[in-house]
Amino acid sequence: MLKIEHLSVNYGGIEAVRDISFEVPDGQIITLIGANGAGKSTTLRSIAGLLKPRSGSITYNGEELIGKPTDQIVGRGITLVPEGRHVFPDMTVLENLKIGAYLRKDNLNEDIKWVYDLFPRLEERSWQAAGTLSGGEQQMLAVGRALMSKPKVIMMDEPSLGLAPIIVQGIFDIIKEINRQGVTVLLIEQNANMALHIADIGYVMETGRITMSGPGKQLLQDENVKKAYLGK
Repeated sequence: MLKIEHLSVNYGGIEAVRDISFEVPDGQIITLIGANGAGKSTTLRSIAGLLKPRSGSITYNGEELIGKPTDQIVGRGITLVPEGRHVFPDMTVLENLKIGAYLRKDNLNEDIKWVYDLFPRLEERSWQAAGTLSGGEQQMLAVGRALMSKPKVIMMDEPSLGLAPIIVQGIFDIIKEINRQGVTVLLIEQNANMALHIADIGYVMETGRITMSGPGKQLLQDENVKKAYLGK
């Protein structure tokens, strides 16, 4: 279990996250929704070790993660798919996938096959430079690269951003399949409707604070959530 307690983070001189607490139970899909600037990405970057919180605690299976370098956090089974994909454009699809397994010393073939089974398009483009892929294919590659570390928890920051609706549906189907195969998911999404449809638990963030939480299906029916995030 991943547990965040009383987390506060300053980012660029701004208090981006203010005393938030939430849990990510094993085997579930948890989503954070909210407007741009609400503190969602800052939260994920803090969990990943990319930002140092001002105060609070982040524990995984009872072990404190704050202060540990990112590679050790990845080694414990927590990985991040960053907003904007950030694939290595001049490297092939296969080389990008192998980069995701840089901490591993075992054979990668079985997990490369697993990623290709999830994303057949990547196998078709295995030797193609990642920078020549479409936006949707690059997002598939970013997720596949993260899966190559064999994570127990995968954090995804805006996986549907900038993608065509038909591609977005495919990405959400893959998120559900990854979870079905035993990987816990912590998801940030502007597409609150789709995120809440697949989430076990949702949290609403506003100006650095968590203002509402509950089962995803329940939040979908909340009038305040409908007005603010679902366009209804």
